[in-house]
Amino acid sequence: MNAQAMSQDNFIDTLAAMTPDQRRQAIEAAPLPANIGHLLDQAAADAGDTLAWNFFETGETITYAELVRAVNRTANALRAWGVTRGAHVAVMLPNCPQMPTIWLALARLGAVMVPVNVRYTRRELRYILDDSEAGFLILHSDFAALLAATADDTAPLSVAADRIALFGGRAEGFAGRIWEDEVRGHAETFAADASIGHGDLMNIQYTSGTTGFPKGCMLTHRYWLSASKVNGLRDGKRYERVLASTPFFYLDPQWLLLLAFHHRGTLYVAQRQSASRFAGWLREHRINFCLFPEVVFKQPACPDDGTSYLRRANIYGVRKEIHPELRQRFSVPAMEAFGMTETGPTLFVPLEATQMIGSGSCGVPTAFRECRVVDEAGQDVPRGEIGELVVRGPGMMLGYYKKPEANEASYFGDWFRTGDLFRQDENGFFYIVGRLKDMVRRAGENIAAREVEAVLKNLPDVHDAAVIAVPDDLRGQEVKAYVVLQPHATAGVPPTQQIFDHCSRNLAAFKVPRYLEFVDALPKTPSEKIAKSELIRAKSDLRVGAYDRVDGLWR
Repeated sequence: MNAQAMSQDNFIDTLAAMTPDQRRQAIEAAPLPANIGHLLDQAAADAGDTLAWNFFETGETITYAELVRAVNRTANALRAWGVTRGAHVAVMLPNCPQMPTIWLALARLGAVMVPVNVRYTRRELRYILDDSEAGFLILHSDFAALLAATADDTAPLSVAADRIALFGGRAEGFAGRIWEDEVRGHAETFAADASIGHGDLMNIQYTSGTTGFPKGCMLTHRYWLSASKVNGLRDGKRYERVLASTPFFYLDPQWLLLLAFHHRGTLYVAQRQSASRFAGWLREHRINFCLFPEVVFKQPACPDDGTSYLRRANIYGVRKEIHPELRQRFSVPAMEAFGMTETGPTLFVPLEATQMIGSGSCGVPTAFRECRVVDEAGQDVPRGEIGELVVRGPGMMLGYYKKPEANEASYFGDWFRTGDLFRQDENGFFYIVGRLKDMVRRAGENIAAREVEAVLKNLPDVHDAAVIAVPDDLRGQEVKAYVVLQPHATAGVPPTQQIFDHCSRNLAAFKVPRYLEFVDALPKTPSEKIAKSELIRAKSDLRVGAYDRVDGLWR
C-alpha cells in the first residue's frame, strides 16, 4: 500500500485513540478532497484492486480501478449527449450499478443529479421534472409507461424526447435513446474540470415537506464529502464492508458509498430493503457498518442473530425500551443518531457513551454542526425545556430549489429550523420529543399530509380531507385519511374503493392511505384551519371507525 493510503490508515488509527471531542476537532481540521471525483481517484490510487461495490443479489461487482474507467466512459457519454456543467439530469433507476455510476459521472462533469423515486406515479414524476428544471431524463424501461399521457394526467413531460433515455432495453411505443447504446464505445479517460469544488451543486434531492409537494434540497459536493467523512470517521473505527439496503434514489446509499470510499472499502448493495433477510446479510457479508432498522428486531429470533462483525450501527428513532435488548440479541454496537436531508449528519451518540443506551437520546452535535433548542422567536430555552431544534454549520444544503418562501420560513438567521421538538439535558445530550411538521413517517418514508390531502380533494365526490399519522407496530406510522363527501355523494355505500384507486393512480404506493374514515365535518380552528389535534384526541384507537385497506375490513 502506498504512502497516501498509509496516511489515511494512520489518520484512522490516530482517531481511534482519541476522545469523541478530540475526534471531532481532528475531523474538522483535516482537509476534504477537492470534489467527489477526487475522492474516487484517491481511493482507486490506493486500493485499485479492491471491490468498490458488490450488488450481491445480482452478483455485479467492480473494483476501484474498473470503476474509474466506467465513470469516465459514462461522463464522456453524458457530455456527448449534451450534458454540461450545471445541467440537471433526472435519474429514475432501481438499485443497479448504473445509478451510482451515473451519479459519479455527473460529479466529474460538474452536473446535477435529480434522483427520482421509482414508485412515483406519472403526476409525481412530472412534478419533479418541472420543479427541478431537469433537461435530461434517464429511466428504467420498466417505467416507460410513465412517459405517455393518461386519462388522469394529460399534461406533457417537460423534458424533450431526444433528451430521454431508457436503460434496460426498449419498451413498447418508445423509439428514443437506449442508455446502453449511448455509453458504448466511449473513452475510458476523462479530462475533468479541475475547478469543480466544494460549492458546486451535486444533487437536487427531493424530500417531502409540510407545504404539500416535495421540495428539492440543493446539496453540494461539500455536503456529500463531509457527510460521508463525519459518519465514517467519528468513532475512529475501520469500516471495510458497508451495507446499503435502501434504494439509491434516497439519501443514505449515496453517502454510504462515499463512506466506503473514505475507508477504501466495499459497499454491499441490496436490491431492496428486507426485514427478514437483513440480519442474514450482516452475517453473510461480514458487514462492519450499517443503518439498522427497528423492524428487524421484530423478526422471529434466530440462533445466529448474535453473530456480528459490526463495529457500529446507526439507529434512528428506535424505541428506547428495546435499545438494550436489540444490542444484546444481535451483538451489535447500535447507537442513536439524527440527521435530515437538509442538514446531513447532525447528532450522534458516541460508542463510548454506553450510559446513554436506552435513554432515548439522539446524542450530541457531530463534527461541523452546532445545535440549539429554541422557542418560537428563535431564542434559547432553558436546559430541560422543550423547543425546536435549530442547526447550523458548513456543508448543509444551500436551500430549497426555487422555493424562496420555504427558505425564508426555514431559518432563524443562519440557523436551520428542523421542525422537530427537542430538549437538551444538563450534560448536553439532545432528545427528540415530537414533530412540529405535518408529516407521517411510515417505514422510513416521510409523507407530507398536505400532498395526500390534495390528491383526495381532486376527486369530485370529496369535499374536504385531512390526513394524520396512526401508530403502527410494524411500520412506525400508517396513513389515515378523514374524508368529508360532497352532499350528492353521501347517499348509499361510501366510495371507499374509488378513493383508494384514485390515490393509487396519483400517489406512490407508500403514500396511499391505509385507513379511511368518513365524517360529516372536520374540526376547525378559529382561523379555519383543520384542528388535527382534535382528530388525534377524539379516540384512543385511531383505527376504530375506519376502513382498513390492507386487512379489507371496517374497524
